Amino acid sequence: MQQNIDWQAIQQVLLDMDGTLLDLHFDNYFWQVHVPLRYAEKQQLPLAIAKTEFVAICKRIEGTLDWYCLDYWTETLGLDIPLLKEEVAHLIAEHPHMIEFLSALRDSGRRLLLVTNAHQKSLALKMRRTRLGGYFDAIVSAHTLGLPKENPAFWALLQEHQAFDPASTLLIDDSLPVLRSAQQYGIAHLLAVRCPDSQQPPRSSDEFRFLEDFAQLKDSLTA
Repeated sequence: MQQNIDWQAIQQVLLDMDGTLLDLHFDNYFWQVHVPLRYAEKQQLPLAIAKTEFVAICKRIEGTLDWYCLDYWTETLGLDIPLLKEEVAHLIAEHPHMIEFLSALRDSGRRLLLVTNAHQKSLALKMRRTRLGGYFDAIVSAHTLGLPKENPAFWALLQEHQAFDPASTLLIDDSLPVLRSAQQYGIAHLLAVRCPDSQQPPRSSDEFRFLEDFAQLKDSLTA
């Protein structure tokens, strides 16, 4: 489904970071290539075996806050994960026209929140490496609230932390499980990201409307 937003009905916008505002290629490369390589080196294992061990750990914690916690991975793998992120930080990139969209949102007077599962150390790195700073009324990490966004109870905690009206809220996120949990909570306006990772093919689904391009979304906002 194509993006089709009734901006007159929206007073606040909740935006995800990785895969939504920023290209998910950095994160995919980091966790799928760089971390297994460094883990294999540290454990003196063949890369294939190191990947198998790493994937097994991932499966055990998928959908939990530990999945996103850099401190958890540092302790579990015996690797300095924040330092390893710095090694490939040159891959961090903004999605095209994203900043222009954020600027138009600010100019429209709508309340703008960055709501992310990213760990605070990852969030700080992305803020240093991009132009995201200064556009948001608030920035909320799921680690502050104690639940990942995939958990429907997250949104009630967010409501206590940053009061918002679900009926007049737009959430843009690249994660379908997150969008499902927000829908279950009652957030009325939902957009999925068509292509979170610029190096991967676009996704297709009839479950949610898709964000195709930030330039188009900005034009619809300012029309």
